[in-house]
Amino acid sequence: MVQLTTSEFRSHFPLLTQRTYVNSCSQGALSTDVRAAMQQFLDSWNREGSPWEAWVGEVERLRSTFAALIGADADEVAVLPSASIGINAIASALMFNGPRRQVVMGRFEFPTMAQIWLAQRQRGAEILWVEPENGLLSVEAYARRIDERTLIVPATHVCFRNGHRTNIAALAALCQRQGAYLFLDDFQNTGTGPVDVRSLGIDFMVTGALKYLLGPSGVAFLYVRRDLIDRLVPTMTGWFGRLDPFAFNVDELDWSPAARRFESGTPMIPNVYGAQAGLKLLDAVGVETVECEVTSLTARLIAWADDAGVEVITPSEPTRRGPLVVLRSVDAATLVSRLAARGVIASSRDDGIRISFHGYNSQEDLDSVIASLEAESAMLKRSRVVRR
Repeated sequence: MVQLTTSEFRSHFPLLTQRTYVNSCSQGALSTDVRAAMQQFLDSWNREGSPWEAWVGEVERLRSTFAALIGADADEVAVLPSASIGINAIASALMFNGPRRQVVMGRFEFPTMAQIWLAQRQRGAEILWVEPENGLLSVEAYARRIDERTLIVPATHVCFRNGHRTNIAALAALCQRQGAYLFLDDFQNTGTGPVDVRSLGIDFMVTGALKYLLGPSGVAFLYVRRDLIDRLVPTMTGWFGRLDPFAFNVDELDWSPAARRFESGTPMIPNVYGAQAGLKLLDAVGVETVECEVTSLTARLIAWADDAGVEVITPSEPTRRGPLVVLRSVDAATLVSRLAARGVIASSRDDGIRISFHGYNSQEDLDSVIASLEAESAMLKRSRVVRR
């Protein structure tokens, strides 16, 4: 495959000729590639009626493409309509009636992850929270909660509220020492740099296509470490979790020996086409290139905020932050609207305005963001000390 330069990569996103788009933490920009791929599905539907063999083949192709991205084997990956389904499948396969029944979670989790594990309390789960200290969730704080009673530790890699990045490799090592599972939520990170599930030492991981993987909603991925697959029997299942879905067996549950056992109903085929195109486009520019661009733009935005005395919620240490920068606002929702009127598309959570970069963003985009923020400077909260 011919590698794209960053400018060539950018040219695949028509929106960027009209807007300054810095909201990839909510939804990646639409590429001509994804649009064409979803049209390809519609054409096949119109031309052939119901080519399910070909459509299911696209699911398998997507499974292999994503597995290669994270350093896994294809049979360790389930392709799902949402991250929620993947989390629920694993939760339903665990038992909370023994000495290990504790679920240890940090306060930076996305509601989906937190709520699914909270729902397991009616099955015997005990929920323990790890509180942040000075805006950080350290491995040491987790260590004070994780012990021989801990069954699983769900942990987000990058927090959607403030951009905080957790040291997942160190947390995984802690979980291994205590005999607990680590379930990584990588939704706010996958696609912004290399991910190797083997090096991280994690047991499970969920992520989805719609953010930095450049695809549509309706496609998510669940990684399950190979030696755990046949130990886990989910009660949340469906016909695509079978050994052969098209055998239409109603008499028994013949579980797939691969991570496909955690799948449920009919795949979202149009979205699968789009997700495959997004991953291929990402591969063409390279996640290492994306990481370099995102790291640079993020650092420069934080440097501007520090000089301007704007309060930054995101951790200042590079290893502690992900691809989004959160600035505190006196009215974040209104500021999002005002930026949109200036052609800058961002988002907000709580009292923070979120600026998230991708490899398709440029210095010109950063300049546009800064100019718009300066024009709306009354909407930003200031720190007590202006760093020069």
